[in-house]
Amino acid sequence: MIRLILVFILLALALSFFLQNQDQEVTLRYFFGLKSAETKVYVPILSGFVIGLLVSSILLFPAWVRGRIELRRKTKQLQEAEVELEQLREAERGVEPDQAPPPAGDNEPPA
Repeated sequence: MIRLILVFILLALALSFFLQNQDQEVTLRYFFGLKSAETKVYVPILSGFVIGLLVSSILLFPAWVRGRIELRRKTKQLQEAEVELEQLREAERGVEPDQAPPPAGDNEPPA
């Protein structure tokens, strides 16, 4: 939730910057003097911001997928361990695994 708020604040600041600098122009000179272009000042900044978002999402995607796979694996192991624990508890009480355990209540004999 905090990340979402920070992203919203960053986008609001960027939008206000773009709106305040619509009339200013800059000259872009590419590497080795191959080409130069006149453009609004917010265009290269906005394109750099978008490229940064794309690169960071591409770099974080594999880790996110690995985390989801690990979470799924751990959840399955936990479910299997819970089933095994329930079977062990039933075996300790002397109840067959396919029989339902007696309902817990006040009418059980004292131990």
